[in-house]
Amino acid sequence: LRESEERFALALSGANDGIWDWDIRRNRVYFSARCRAILDLPDEEESSMQAWFRRVHPDDLDALKSAMDGHLQGLDSHFENEHRVRRRDGEPVWVQSRGLAVRGPRGNAYRIAGSLNDISRRKLAEERLIHDALHDALTRLPNRSLFLDRLEHAIRRYKRDSSQAFAVLFFDLDRFKTINDSLGHTVGDELLVGVARRLETFLRSGDTLARLGGDEFAILLSDLGENRHVTMVAERIHELLMNAFVLQGNEVFTAASIGIALSGQHYERPEEMLRDADLAMYRAKASPGSRFEVFDSAMHESVLAQHRLEMDLRRAVDRGEFVNYYQTIVSLGTSQRIQGFEALLRWRHPAWGLMSPERFMDIAEETGLIVPIGWLALEQACAQTRQWQQMFPVDPPLTVSVNTSAKFFVHTDFVARIEAILERTGLPSNCLRLEITEQTLMSHADEVLDSLKALRQLGIQLYIDDFGTGYSSLTCLQRFSYDSLKIDRSFVQGVERMDGSGAIVRAIVALADSLNMRVIAEGVETAEQAERLRKLNCKEAQGFWFSQPMPAAQMTDHLREALSPLRQALRSHAN
Repeated sequence: LRESEERFALALSGANDGIWDWDIRRNRVYFSARCRAILDLPDEEESSMQAWFRRVHPDDLDALKSAMDGHLQGLDSHFENEHRVRRRDGEPVWVQSRGLAVRGPRGNAYRIAGSLNDISRRKLAEERLIHDALHDALTRLPNRSLFLDRLEHAIRRYKRDSSQAFAVLFFDLDRFKTINDSLGHTVGDELLVGVARRLETFLRSGDTLARLGGDEFAILLSDLGENRHVTMVAERIHELLMNAFVLQGNEVFTAASIGIALSGQHYERPEEMLRDADLAMYRAKASPGSRFEVFDSAMHESVLAQHRLEMDLRRAVDRGEFVNYYQTIVSLGTSQRIQGFEALLRWRHPAWGLMSPERFMDIAEETGLIVPIGWLALEQACAQTRQWQQMFPVDPPLTVSVNTSAKFFVHTDFVARIEAILERTGLPSNCLRLEITEQTLMSHADEVLDSLKALRQLGIQLYIDDFGTGYSSLTCLQRFSYDSLKIDRSFVQGVERMDGSGAIVRAIVALADSLNMRVIAEGVETAEQAERLRKLNCKEAQGFWFSQPMPAAQMTDHLREALSPLRQALRSHAN
C-alpha cells in the first residue's frame, strides 16, 4: 500500500497537478499544497469551495458552478471545466479542473475529488494562434475573416435595434502597383504598414480597421449618430493620406477612392454589404474629382445589368449576332471618290436592338471576348470587301479598315491567323488596313513591335487611330513604322472655328507628309469642314457628311450608285 501511495504521489508531483477533495456532507475541502499555490490561497485562509469560487473570474464562475452541479446531479459522467483564477497580484491564471463524484446507494453524491492544472501556457498559445488566424501578419490589423465576423454581429444588432446604425468604408491605395514595381515590394509593404498606423490614430476603440488583402482596406464604423459622420471619416482618410510617406529615403504619395455602404434592414450577410461598398468605391474611381461615393440601389441595378450584358455577349458570339456596318472613306478632291471603308462593329441584340460598340466594348475587353468577336468582324470585313471588289472593279481596288484590340497582339498566332483569313477570303493583303490606337502601341510595345513588322512583311497597311489624343503621339511615330494616321474627330470639329484645331491639323498633315504617310480625317459632318480640310492638304476623310455607317446590303446599293460608269465619267470630267 505504501508503495502504491508513493507511486501516486510521484505521479502527481510529475504532473504538477493540484489535488482537491470536497466532503459534501460535512462541507470540508482538502486542497493540496500545489492546489493552494495555483489558486493563490494562503495557508491561513479557510479550505472551502467558497474560497475557490472567490478566486474565479466573474465571467467564468457561472459556467464552473453549472459544470459541477451537472455532474453532482448525475447529468454528466464527470466534471471538467476550464476557467480563469484571479491571483492576489491581479494576474489571471487559466486552470483546468477535473473531478469525479462518489455516490451513495441511491446515486446521491456525497463526495467529489479531482485535480487542478495550470494551463496558462497552453491558453496563451491558443490565443496567439487564434489571433494570428484573424489578423494580418504584416499590418497586425484584423483580416477579412475577423472583419466579416464583426460585420455580421453589427448586422444582427441592427436588425434587433435599428438605432444601432453603422457603416462600411472600402478603399484601396491609388498607384500602389506602380510604387511596388518601381521602388520594390519592401517599400510597398512599409507603405501598407504606414497607412495602417496613420488610420488607427483617429478611429474609435469600437471601430474596426482591417486589411482585406493586397492594398485593400475596410473600416467598420459602429454606433453612428448621423450619416454625416461617415463622410467626415472619409474626408479625414483623404487628409491623412495626402501627406507623404518617407520610406527608405523615398517620398511616397498615395490616395484613396472610398466606397461607403450604410446599414439597412435588407442586408442579411456581411459579404453583401462589403460587396456594395466595393461597388461604390469603383464608382468613386470612375467619377472625376470624387473622393467617395455612397452606395445606392441604382449601383446594384447597374452591376446586374452589366452582368446580364456579359452573359448575352457570351451567347452572342455563338449565335452570330455581330455584324459589320461600313462607312466610306473618300478622297477630298473634287470627285470625292470612294477609296474604301471602315468596318464598324454592331451587335444585333435580340431584345435591345442594334447596339454600337460604346455599349459593350468595355465588357468585351475586360472579359477577353473581344478576341473571338474581333476575329469574326475581321473575317466578315475581308470577305465582304473582296465581294465588293469583284462587283466594282475600280483602280485602285477598294480597301477596308478594321479596328484592332490590344488583346490581339499578345496571341502568338495573331499574324498567322490574319494571313489565313486573307487566304480564305481572297482579299489582297495590301487592301487590308489595321487601325491601332496609341494606347495599344504604348502599353504593349514589345508585343506590338514584333507583330507590326510581320504584318508589314505581308503587305498589310497599318494606321494609327485617333492620332493626337494620346500622351505619346510623337513617340509612336518614332518607335513604329506606319502607312497612315487618322486625325481624331475632336480636331476636325474645330477646323471651322479657327480655334487652333486648323493649325494642329496642318501640323499633323505636314508631319505625315515628311514621313511619307497618308492622313485620314475622321468625323467630318459638314461641307465646310471637308473644304477646310482639303485646303489644309488633308487627302482623305470619312464622316456623316459623306455617308452614315450602313449595313452591307445598303452599302452595296450606295456603291452601285456612286461607282456607276456614268458617275465615274462625270467625276473624271470634273477633275
